[in-house]
Amino acid sequence: MLFPESRRALEAAAGETPVWTDGYDVAGAREQAQAAAAQEPREEVAEVADVDADGVPARLYTPAGAGAGGIVHVHGGGFVFNDVEVHDAAARRLANRSGLRVLSVDFRRPPEHRFPAAVDDVAVAGEWARHHLGGPLLAHGDSAGGNLALVDTLRHPGRYAALALVYPFLDPTAGFESYTTAADGFDPREAAWYWEQYATAADRTDPDLAPLLSDRLGTLPPTLVVTAEHDPLRDEGEELARRIAAAGGEVTATRYLGQLHGFWRHPQAFPSAEPAVRQVAGFLRLHA
Repeated sequence: MLFPESRRALEAAAGETPVWTDGYDVAGAREQAQAAAAQEPREEVAEVADVDADGVPARLYTPAGAGAGGIVHVHGGGFVFNDVEVHDAAARRLANRSGLRVLSVDFRRPPEHRFPAAVDDVAVAGEWARHHLGGPLLAHGDSAGGNLALVDTLRHPGRYAALALVYPFLDPTAGFESYTTAADGFDPREAAWYWEQYATAADRTDPDLAPLLSDRLGTLPPTLVVTAEHDPLRDEGEELARRIAAAGGEVTATRYLGQLHGFWRHPQAFPSAEPAVRQVAGFLRLHA
């Protein structure tokens, strides 16, 4: 059952132009997202600085009392949308709730920069964090950012002490049942459009794009997977958790009932967002 806040969010979004519409204005949508994010309340963090992570733009949040190590945060947005500005409020909350430094990565986005540009940028930023933040280093991503954080963790065993994923975007085939039973507010055509912008059809069996196909899931550090009940990505996230467990990995999986894709970033609209952020922060702090 959709919770009331989810129904209100769906009503508010009704009538928006779908991304799969011919001639969709990607640049305009990015500007609108930045403008909307600029109106969000932003918590104070002891220090916030834009940094050059060996050529990859990033923003480093340092809460009071933070020691060595930190969290590499990879933002969602279907690979195409969002950036460090749009995720600024969320990164501030994650830093404050965890007490850890957070490096928010401004990776290159499609359609201007297709696969594997984003994967490579996260790898470079992760290596920069390893050298400049020290350890323990932790990884976090939501939606498409969850895909990228997972891929970076798989590509670099031992880099991260823990991994937290919020409704990760993993399956370019859209082959799970939740695409037909739980697609409230996130049309499967939207998901397909994101994959089309990100990569060619020939890339879609590459584990660096479709990490459910990886044979290295057993190498992952302790992993948290958070899903939303009313989200077409729900089943692929939960399948990831099952595959990690089957491969011998340590995994915790939580489904937030009544929630939509995107809920964790909007605490003003979704009461479950703050508990979700605290769960992620607590899990990562546990392994710091």
